[in-house]
Amino acid sequence: MILGQLLAVLIILIPGAAGILYRTGIKQASIIGGSVDLAIAGIMYFIRPQVGFFFIQNSTMVFIVMVLAVYLLSTVYSTRYLKGVEVMGISEPTYYLLLNLFTVSMLFSLEVNNYGLMWVGIEATTISSALLLITEKTETSLEATWRYIVIVSAGVTFAFISIILIYYILGTLSVSAAIASHVHSRIMVLAVSLALIGFGTKVGVFPVHTWLPDAHSEAPSPVSAMFSGVLLPTALYVLYRVYEIEPVRDLYVWFAVLSIVAASIFLGYQVRYKRMFAYSTMENMNLALLGIAAGGPLGITGALLLLLSHSFGKAGAFYSSGNVLRFTGKKKIAEISGMGTSMPYTSASLLMSSLAVTGAPPFGTFFGEFLILADILSLHMYAQFIIVIISLAAAFISMNYNVTGMIFSGNQPNVERDRLMPALSVLSAILPLFIGIFYLVVYIEIL
Repeated sequence: MILGQLLAVLIILIPGAAGILYRTGIKQASIIGGSVDLAIAGIMYFIRPQVGFFFIQNSTMVFIVMVLAVYLLSTVYSTRYLKGVEVMGISEPTYYLLLNLFTVSMLFSLEVNNYGLMWVGIEATTISSALLLITEKTETSLEATWRYIVIVSAGVTFAFISIILIYYILGTLSVSAAIASHVHSRIMVLAVSLALIGFGTKVGVFPVHTWLPDAHSEAPSPVSAMFSGVLLPTALYVLYRVYEIEPVRDLYVWFAVLSIVAASIFLGYQVRYKRMFAYSTMENMNLALLGIAAGGPLGITGALLLLLSHSFGKAGAFYSSGNVLRFTGKKKIAEISGMGTSMPYTSASLLMSSLAVTGAPPFGTFFGEFLILADILSLHMYAQFIIVIISLAAAFISMNYNVTGMIFSGNQPNVERDRLMPALSVLSAILPLFIGIFYLVVYIEIL
């Protein structure tokens, strides 16, 4: 449908169009554009473009809504957060311009029906987001930026080789045509395997994840929310589209399991709360990868439910982290105490976010994890199941022990002066709870 095509184009163009008001009102234009874009996405759920330049399925719409919702929340949050940045490495209008282009790159990667253009979109996310890392101009942020650019660009080179091999075998880069081709060959297995290294670098697959904790911890908190909440899921979506051509189940499953184990270990000895949440993202992304790699309906549904809930839960975690940093100026877990009295609203959002991203019931992440684990059990992957359960338990204990210590140990005077930042944190943190309750109600009705 022509209307569907128009809606798909508008969703991509509107965030970028805010750049026209670069010098006069890009901040306000970004907020209005994000709101309009989210409304358009709601319409496009019912009016889809025909398969051609775009390839948008129900699963694609989940990712588009995630990107737009977290983009809007981060844009609004940034209006207050940036006021506390004493020395900015980039100007405020440039910050919003890059944030918009970052969003455009992700939306383009999700909608387009071409592996080559998907690769271009993922590479564009690196270009548009790299300078956002130096917003809070510090030596560590500059180092994190270089690590991000070098490691991710090297990884995406493998993804480019993968795409060349796909074209060599199929003679097309059309996603819809490739998925329907059912071509089996050793070269295609190699292509899909290389994609795990290439796009997996952006997803946070071990051992090509090393940029992730540095970038997440040094970026401004609203940008960290974009990284964790939607950038990594977008890269995972592209990886899934490649995986659909020739599922290499055992390879993907074991790399996902290994990455979950590594993330749970790294998470256990972090001393900074933002790095802790970064490793939690690595764990959640690879758990979703495990569900996708398993390939059953339970695994796919669980992965989507996990990613949707995680996007808001992790955004809430990083918004809460931004509040802590702004109100206290401290970055280490051991330096924070008495949040329950000093930052009551931030404490509530931080606790809910922590429970959400570690899979506590009845948050949506819990049901997503449950479906994924049920799927790998149905495939008789008993060893993988046991390893993942132990790793998830270790991560749950580590993170919530640190968070509860920050909140409930001691008493401090109230320093939570801003209202908008804590409100956005609470909103983001509570959405995974609503998602979980909604899923539970629907599931009970089906039974």
